[in-house]
Amino acid sequence: MSPARKPLFIVLISIHGLIRAREPELGRDADTGGQVKYVVELARALGERSDVEKVVLLTRRIVDPAVSADYAAPIEAISGKASIVRIECGEETYIRKEKLWDSLENFSDNALAWLRSQAKLPDILHAHYADAGYVGSRLSYQLGIPLVFTGHSLGRNKRKQLLASGESRIEIETTYAISRRIEAEENTLGAAQLVITSTQQEIEQQYGIYDFYQPDSMRVIPPGTDLERFHPIQAGENFKGLQTELRRFLTAPEKPVILALSRPDPKKNIITLIEAYGESPALQAAANLMIIAGNRDDIRDMDNVARNVLTDIMLTIDKYDLYGKVACPKHHKPEDVPQIYRMVAATGGIFINPALIEPFGLTLIEAAACGLPVVATEEGGPVDIIGNCRNGQLVNPLDPAAIARTLLEMLQDKKTWAQYSANGIAGVKAHYSWHAHVESYMQVIRPLAEKTLLPVRPNAMRRTDLYRHRALIASLDLNLIGDQQSLHELLGLLRAERKTTIFGIATGRRLDDALATMTQHRIPRPDVLITSQGTEIHYSSSLTEDTAWQRHINYNWNPQIIRDLLKDIPGLKLQPKLNQSQFKISYFINPEICRPKEIRQILLRNEQVAQIIYSFGQFIDILPVRASKGLALRWCADQSGFELGKTLVAGVTGADIDMLLGNTLGTVVDNRHLEELSGLSNIDRIYFSSHAHAAGILEAIRHYHFFGQPQQAVQS
Repeated sequence: MSPARKPLFIVLISIHGLIRAREPELGRDADTGGQVKYVVELARALGERSDVEKVVLLTRRIVDPAVSADYAAPIEAISGKASIVRIECGEETYIRKEKLWDSLENFSDNALAWLRSQAKLPDILHAHYADAGYVGSRLSYQLGIPLVFTGHSLGRNKRKQLLASGESRIEIETTYAISRRIEAEENTLGAAQLVITSTQQEIEQQYGIYDFYQPDSMRVIPPGTDLERFHPIQAGENFKGLQTELRRFLTAPEKPVILALSRPDPKKNIITLIEAYGESPALQAAANLMIIAGNRDDIRDMDNVARNVLTDIMLTIDKYDLYGKVACPKHHKPEDVPQIYRMVAATGGIFINPALIEPFGLTLIEAAACGLPVVATEEGGPVDIIGNCRNGQLVNPLDPAAIARTLLEMLQDKKTWAQYSANGIAGVKAHYSWHAHVESYMQVIRPLAEKTLLPVRPNAMRRTDLYRHRALIASLDLNLIGDQQSLHELLGLLRAERKTTIFGIATGRRLDDALATMTQHRIPRPDVLITSQGTEIHYSSSLTEDTAWQRHINYNWNPQIIRDLLKDIPGLKLQPKLNQSQFKISYFINPEICRPKEIRQILLRNEQVAQIIYSFGQFIDILPVRASKGLALRWCADQSGFELGKTLVAGVTGADIDMLLGNTLGTVVDNRHLEELSGLSNIDRIYFSSHAHAAGILEAIRHYHFFGQPQQAVQS
């Protein structure tokens, strides 16, 4: 073999958790999950290649009677050319990763000594997670060896999720040492010649909020799938146990099955799937529906999010009277999943992932490997998966009619079903097997090892004030929407300023309605999405729900009492159920018959304190006293750390008043409901635009010099 194509010596670094070659204790705790499985399987798969000389996985040596003695062995073979080497790392006992930071220099020094004791230095260092990134950066600098980094999960996103769950900044810092983790990630991104991710979305939306974001140095390599577990139906395979379970639910168990499998999470959008099925008699006649949404004993004992989702599932099944047509089993084991896919394939069924957004879509790959055609959301990773495998169809997750139509067409077209099945099996093997993964992996790391590809570093300096510099928050109807040309111009400007500016939308619409409207007008998902008049908050394109906000606004909220008090008021009529939500009661109002002030007085006389929002001259929304668009905006500012004084808010109606007031930079765009906001005309920090819709927002940006000195708008 020529020197240019020499076999490589690769060192993987993964420090926390419990790592061993056989029978990994996956799920034992928060530190022993998918990353452990991935790094061991990666080492094993690399060790099988002829162009790899040796693979070493460096991890922490643990001597602790509370865990297996396996983790104390200094060296453990994975295969003939791959091994685990355990390095001393301060305290010997098993501790969680957040407690390891003070011991990482010790690990680094010991790892350096071990590397220098070898006959040759490695060609590549590949660090996994922030702690290994910290060590890998030091070793890379000391030895001059190229560093590759895979974050697996990132601290900035973790902090956002924890804040949304209700934990305080002090609690997060104390428990998770999150600032040290983020700083380690920043420094690692500055040191790494290559960052490997699972999806393009991960690059743009997770790494994109880091100071050392270098997209030219990032590559997407989808993870491998275990084809020994996930494979097509084999001769003689039967599914008697699973079929017996199905018969408990279904009156015609011989029909094809539509399968949805996910955790009970609102973002997984299972309710829309049931509605699509319930609204289509033809689909009900053609197939049964099987929903596997985690495991449960008693729904009442589950956490709030899971309880609400599962309750809604049961209520929606009841609404459409789908008994005998829908199976929703209470329990399944992880080892059952491959056989469930194959059983559904044997019925001529379909796997569906209708999530509002799916960052990757591992279940789609697993189902495809088992020969099961798929229907999936057009938002996120499924676009790449179906594009590569050509094994199904993408759908708008907010369009029940389109979902039903697509499922029915696939079920009825047996020839296309068979082609999708065959394509999926072949496509996973070609693109998502471990063989395919390591083939792509070697293609991207070899140029670094051979120094034939120098890293592109267009910006060696850390960016400052990345995502806390300023924010632009706008309402949706008659503001962003209404003038497509000016909207196009505004979105282009926001894209150009995305590294320093948070983009938010605050709307009275429900989440699903808002998302559908944004899709229709080609508005990208914002960093902050406030819906249902400020009663719901979601962050980033992944739609992380702020459950702490929900708990906060639940204070003294008695919706049934309010509905009872107002049910017979002349001039007041409840809006359709579509416009109602857990924390919003919506009415049509005839102001000539009933005044908003009268509604407030009725509630106060009956000891019900609530927010009364009057908008568009015909709508009344009643919210918890702690909820409104303005209060939600201030909650987001506190959670995300952006300053109100650097926040431009664009409003249109009375529902936007408390967003515009205060320390924000307000603008009222010119529209037919201007009279609702006329009382704000004498306030210094509120600018009345002469233009309507997005053009009015652009005018306000120029007025406030929001992006610096006067500038030309950027065309997208």
